[in-house]
Amino acid sequence: MQRLLIVVGLLLVVVGVAWPWLSKLPLGHLPGDIHIVHAGFSVHFPIVTCMLISLVLSILIWIFRR
Repeated sequence: MQRLLIVVGLLLVVVGVAWPWLSKLPLGHLPGDIHIVHAGFSVHFPIVTCMLISLVLSILIWIFRR
């Protein structure tokens, strides 16, 4: 548990430092993400972005568990 918390903390620090570059990635605006705009409201469903993040995280977890 301690090692997991340290790894998560370090990962958060790395993401925080790299945020200026990470924010320029097109995540959330990929083809297949649904964005509905009507008068007075808009709804955004980042379906493809979620699938891509899930795939990358699954591969990383699979690699680190070996």
